[in-house]
Amino acid sequence: MSEEKLLTSRENYLKAGIHIGTKFKTKYMEPFIFKVRSDGLSILNVKKIDERLGIAAKFLARYDPNEVLVVCRRENGWKAVKLFSKLTGIKCIAGRYRPGMLTNPFLDNFTEIKLLFVVDPWPDKNAINDAIKIGIPIIALCDTNNSANLIDFVVPCNNKGKKSLGLIFWILTKEYLKNRGLIKKDSELSVKEKDFGTEED
Repeated sequence: MSEEKLLTSRENYLKAGIHIGTKFKTKYMEPFIFKVRSDGLSILNVKKIDERLGIAAKFLARYDPNEVLVVCRRENGWKAVKLFSKLTGIKCIAGRYRPGMLTNPFLDNFTEIKLLFVVDPWPDKNAINDAIKIGIPIIALCDTNNSANLIDFVVPCNNKGKKSLGLIFWILTKEYLKNRGLIKKDSELSVKEKDFGTEED
């Protein structure tokens, strides 16, 4: 795997533990699993993670920021998604998603979008259910234990760790901005990788 073809170095991926799955694996995630360690943990394929992150970023970039919503119930991802939102202009919900937000125009927080991005299909299932009702595509970060039957595009990864989620949203930020023509290279991004939570506080 040549480094120049990756969105970040292989070392960065491994250091963030983006490839470390759980001891449980679903049939949906089996194609993305590289091996199962002796301790029972499933290890995800780094090349597939990288490929799918790149595809997800290109797909996101087809939409204006106000047409996308990122939902993250998992606290380990709050810092990363908030910074992603600030830099890209894409709306995010860090915390509880109120059911009906995408489907009920009488709610004070009613939001019209064309694409939903969730950090974990299980805690973010209310947002997924609403997106299905209105027929919009869903991108989800999925660990080895996730069911992905309701997801349109899966990005396999460790979607529980703070460092892993920090790295993912740093990559998505820079790739989204590059694909939208707002920056030309990574070095033009005004914040560093560590600002997303890739290092211990």
